[in-house]
This record gives sequence, C-alpha cells and structure tokens, in this order.
Amino acid sequence: MHLVEIEGLVKRFGDIVAVDEASITIEPGEAFALLGPNGAGKTTMIRILVTLLPPTSGIVRVAGLDVTRYPDRVRRMLGYVPQTLSADPALTGYENLLIVSKLLRMPRNERELVIAEVLRLVDLEDAADRLVRTYSGGMVRRLEVAQAILHRPLLLVLDEPTVGLDPTARRSVWEALFALRRRDGTTLLFTTHYMEEAESYADRVAIMNRGRVVACGTPAELERAVPGATTLDDVFTALTGDVLESGGSFSDTRRLRRRLQRFN
Repeated sequence: MHLVEIEGLVKRFGDIVAVDEASITIEPGEAFALLGPNGAGKTTMIRILVTLLPPTSGIVRVAGLDVTRYPDRVRRMLGYVPQTLSADPALTGYENLLIVSKLLRMPRNERELVIAEVLRLVDLEDAADRLVRTYSGGMVRRLEVAQAILHRPLLLVLDEPTVGLDPTARRSVWEALFALRRRDGTTLLFTTHYMEEAESYADRVAIMNRGRVVACGTPAELERAVPGATTLDDVFTALTGDVLESGGSFSDTRRLRRRLQRFN
C-alpha cells in the first residue's frame, strides 16, 4: 500500500487555482522531493496533506486514511517542519523539546528518554541546555527536526528544510534526516530550492508547474525522458521554462531575514 496517495487534488482560493488536478503517490521509507517554481502549488499541497488546509476536491490519504475525514489520526502519523520558525529562541533546546513532548501528551516517565534519544540523533546533546538564540542556523533546523520526530512519525514532511543555510549546515541537517531514516525507516517528503539536494537525497522527484504535476520519477529517469537533459536542472528548466532559484519570493526572503535576525 502507498503511504501517501494524492489523486486529482484541486485547491482554489477564489478565482485562483493553486493546485490543479495533481496526483502523486509516495512509498513507505521513500525520500520524495517536490520541486517547482515559486507559486507552483508545492506548499499548498503540503498544507493540505498535513491537514492545515482543506482541499477543494480530490483525494488525499496517508496510510489509507483520508486527511479530511480523519485529520486527528493522520496528524498522529505525521511530523511537519514548516518554512517558518517553530523553535522558541528564548528557551533552551531541551525546554523546546519538553514543551513539545507535553503537547504530544507523552507519559511523564517516557519524556526524558525520548528527548535524550532525539538529541543524540540530531547531534545536539552538548547544546541541549543552551538558549536557542545562541544556536547556528543549522542547529536550529536540527532542533526543529527533533521536535517533529519525538513521536516517531511514519512520514516527516519538510518545507524547504535547509533554505538560507550554508553548505556545511545543510549537510548537517541531511545527516540528521538520514540517521532518522536508518533508525526508523521514516518516509521523507521535502521541498527544496537546491537542485543538488533533490539529486543527492531524493529517491524520486515530482516537478510541479502552475499547480500541476508535470513529471515524476527518479532523477535518472527524468533526465533520460527529456531530450538533451544531462542534469535535473536541465529537466526542470525544460518542463517549467524557469530556473529553480533559492530564496523564494520577496515575502519568503523577508520572512527568512526576520527569522535569522532572531539569532543574531
């Protein structure tokens, strides 16, 4: 059984069609990248999948459960790392995780063990008692991953998990994510504006353009399918008529700068 099934998904905001008859499936244990130009519908699709937005029409299931009929059960199977800041810089790393564990209603006698495990997994044991405002960007993102995996979700959804990070910090985030895959077999669904991340870390890739899924397959399959393409970047440009740029729109950039300023 597919872990994620999205079939004929449509999302309208008034007269604007953000997602237009989009369909994808994701297998258990897979690392799946969702690519597209700004405004292609990626974040909208993700927000529907994690039950933050209702679809206009279509089917979205996680582990066979319809996200609109069983949102509470679906949320228990998900971890979500959004683009926006989800860690409190005024608290320590440990305190952030403790609050999340309480929100998840973890039994008191399990919290300390679970928090210690995820701190080891994301390599933040030595920084657990430091205020998050003193963390580097990569450390903050690893903490946010730790928050999202406390309950060992089947599916971890990450919306641009490494945007704005330097190459070393980006690599540290991916090392934490793949340590999670080795430990739990967690399925990863991520968006990214860094093409090399999709080529290096995704088992399969879907490319969206103007709300539609225009291609889906392994990076090698997509490169073979597009005449003259030798890289995933070539495929993206041929299918969307655009160049994938990091940093997003003006609003995305402004949000990112505000986020980073909180750690200066």
